[in-house]
Amino acid sequence: MATQIDKEACREAYNEVRDDNTDTSWAAFKYEGPRIVPAGQGTDYEDFKRMCTDDARMFGFIRITTGDAMSKRAKFTLITWIGENISGLQRAKISTDKTLVKDIVQNFAKEFMISDLRELDEDYIRTELKKAGGANYDAQAE
Repeated sequence: MATQIDKEACREAYNEVRDDNTDTSWAAFKYEGPRIVPAGQGTDYEDFKRMCTDDARMFGFIRITTGDAMSKRAKFTLITWIGENISGLQRAKISTDKTLVKDIVQNFAKEFMISDLRELDEDYIRTELKKAGGANYDAQAE
């Protein structure tokens, strides 16, 4: 059966993360049978990480604040999480199903496909987003 996505609910979660007037910094999208649906939203990245278990396959849209004391800006990333216990068929299917998610989650600086919890480290994600952002104007010592 072909995978479908709950476009309206997923778009609402995506827009809440993008909205500068909310504190929401992540939204997760999971499989519920043959459908991709919102799995949760929150303000603490650690809560998102706890959802990334060995038996889970899901997508996360994350807001990370980068910059320095002079200029803060929001950067966004799309994370595809594939737990260690996910079968080969499900691993292959997530790659094609990602196009459904990308129809909704369209604005992000960098994309990650992760299956090792260590790669979900927030500092690592932040560093990669800074690299993807081009020029780095962090305050320098005088």
